[in-house]
Amino acid sequence: MADVFSPVRLGDLDLRNRIIMAPMTRDRAGPHDEPTDLMAEYYRQRASAGLIITEGTQPSPHGKGYWRTPGIHAPVQVEGWRKVADAVHGEGGLIAMQLMHVGRASVRANKAADAETIAPSAIACPDPIPGPDGVPVPPEMPRALAAHEIAGVIAEYAAAARNARAAGIDAVELHCASGYLPMQFLSSNSNQRTDAWGGSAQNRVRFVVETLSALAEAIGPGRVGFRICPGVTFNGMADADPAETYATLLKAVDGMGLAWCHLIHIPNQGFDSLDLVRSHWSGAVIENCGLTLEKANAVIAEGKADAVSFGYAFIANPDLVERFRTGAPLAKADRATFYTGHGDDARGYTDYPRAG
Repeated sequence: MADVFSPVRLGDLDLRNRIIMAPMTRDRAGPHDEPTDLMAEYYRQRASAGLIITEGTQPSPHGKGYWRTPGIHAPVQVEGWRKVADAVHGEGGLIAMQLMHVGRASVRANKAADAETIAPSAIACPDPIPGPDGVPVPPEMPRALAAHEIAGVIAEYAAAARNARAAGIDAVELHCASGYLPMQFLSSNSNQRTDAWGGSAQNRVRFVVETLSALAEAIGPGRVGFRICPGVTFNGMADADPAETYATLLKAVDGMGLAWCHLIHIPNQGFDSLDLVRSHWSGAVIENCGLTLEKANAVIAEGKADAVSFGYAFIANPDLVERFRTGAPLAKADRATFYTGHGDDARGYTDYPRAG
């Protein structure tokens, strides 16, 4: 019977176990949004995971919304990610990059002077976003994308995927959750367009479908995954019918041969999102959110998911796989050092000890 320690194949990737490190923003990139040597060490320490999925990474300067988050659109960033990939591969691990364009969830002070804040519609994000000093401030009003501009945004994602592969990264994951640009297109309250990119669920999923298609064409579908969280309200999301929206999305991308659907599994009134995914998606599923080792083994044994991802547990436990295997107690993460905004700050980042 399969458990979290058994190998699994996700698309083109052969994982040595089913314990995946979930993407987590840590605000430690260098002054040019490049991965640093400290970031390479952080990921190297956690390379015993079956797969690491990196923190959300900007596909373009316009996609940045938070301070000290890394990009994959400039040569210095590609070189930085090459150090990260080499460090993980040196430990026998695999690493995928989460591509994260924040859209309207952006603070002007966090972006380059010539970078725009864009969205499907000119509707501001209602949730405050931390600025460079960590103090949350209201996001700026986004500019609604003209229809003819959308292909260019999708092309930026495809270029980012090619850059990731050039850096040695094994795969990419499209971030379609947390109220960022893809979810802004998906959600009926943030997408008020009346053209072919808005209105019906079929139109609202089009941006995600075409972006995933472009990523698959750029680096191969077996190296492309996507992350969703139906019903989440973070960053002002309030879809009128998330079950319809995500069923439409899943059916539209099911035949593409993509590597995985990464589900943040939260409670929803009227439907269970894991059941929804399993009903409309025939590919591999990564389950995430509030899992213990026991719950993770159960969801795999029951065939509800093919792999499981852990976030906070990996922060304080770089040797999480070994601790699970041996039954060693888990250390607790220090929330005060989650986001320091300093590229050379090892506190709460690379200084957590291994068990024993």
